[in-house]
Amino acid sequence: MRWKRAAGRALLVCSLLFAGQAGARAGEPAGGPDGRGPVTLVTGGDLTGYLRGVLDGWNDRHPREKVTLVELPDAADEVRAQMVTELRSRSDRFDVLNIDVAWTSEFAAAGWIKPVNSAQFPLKHFLPPVVDTATFRGRLYAVPYVTNAGLLYYRKDVLAREGARPPRTWAELERLAKTVAPKYGMDGYAGQFLPYEGLTANVGEAVQSAGGSVLAGEGARVTVDSPAARRGLSFLLDGVREGWIPQRALTYKEEESRKAFQDGRLLFLRNWPYAYALANARSSKVAGKFGAVPLPGPDGPGSSALGGSNLAVNAQSRHQKTATELISYLTTESVQRRVLTEGALPPVWADLYSDPELVRRFPYLPTLKRGVLAAKPRLKSPHYDQVSLAVQAVMHDALLHRRSTDATVARLTRELRAIVGRG
Repeated sequence: MRWKRAAGRALLVCSLLFAGQAGARAGEPAGGPDGRGPVTLVTGGDLTGYLRGVLDGWNDRHPREKVTLVELPDAADEVRAQMVTELRSRSDRFDVLNIDVAWTSEFAAAGWIKPVNSAQFPLKHFLPPVVDTATFRGRLYAVPYVTNAGLLYYRKDVLAREGARPPRTWAELERLAKTVAPKYGMDGYAGQFLPYEGLTANVGEAVQSAGGSVLAGEGARVTVDSPAARRGLSFLLDGVREGWIPQRALTYKEEESRKAFQDGRLLFLRNWPYAYALANARSSKVAGKFGAVPLPGPDGPGSSALGGSNLAVNAQSRHQKTATELISYLTTESVQRRVLTEGALPPVWADLYSDPELVRRFPYLPTLKRGVLAAKPRLKSPHYDQVSLAVQAVMHDALLHRRSTDATVARLTRELRAIVGRG
């Protein structure tokens, strides 16, 4: 009987230990906010390979708290899907998440990422709009790492021949796209109008440039049925209907639209700053023949959707202290400079945009800064993925089949209310 009692006590101890470990995984992480140790940083594909060198600098100084880089596929949808799979299972595999700015609200509302203390980060040095992308319900849940804003690329050689300036308003853009582009055998204007995340950004830019919104109140209310929002949607719908936005643009993502412009087939292009260097490469047909200005709006410069990414701490991380300090390191001025010079990505530090040496290397920086300062975050919602899919589906159908603005607004309102409720 003695061995049975001993075996019973051993089984009880093992059961309690297992329950304790399971509780640590399912509830508060074992490391908690003060946990230190090795961490993992997960990100979408690092196309230039700069990030490993940046992380080597951390690892040299923190031999007991080294960071391992995990690169997911380049496509944003696949990156999000893999991150969400881990987070929903309450996994502590990833400590620091490099997330698209549009996912911050969704991840925060789900409890997947931890709020962070703003005093630990140099937020006062950042471009002000980027900080808003990292907040949810008044709290900071992530730290801006990279930003982005759409620019209007234009053929300066063609406009110079016509004695025209780059457009500042939609009316000027429309007039030049209708009258000048056909004279040179080019299409007028294109953005990214295939049904994917890029279309959501393009639609949001048009609506907010007109002074409207698709959602309000942290995504709790549908506000697309307003005169301002209608004006923004009409800019795109009328452009396709009248032909100065070509039908082929409905198949464009970033790269397809860039190549169309780079091959000399477009007079005007809305795209991100990454396209500047590629369009200016020796192999480009438009090298030295184009310029970039802020996006136009109804009555003057418009408003871009804020792109970029934020760094967040997994709520299940066992080494949250180290994870937070890694984010501090990645958002220092010296690393942010490397983000631009080695990663070819727009940094969040404001002073870098007026640095004379950097402006010589990246002439679009002052224009990009103006674009970021006038930009707004993409649709903030705990249901962002569903909201974005609805916007893409409704707008692409409307553009493809040339639906009226009234019909488009009615359908978009109906589908968005089904997702977020009536507020």
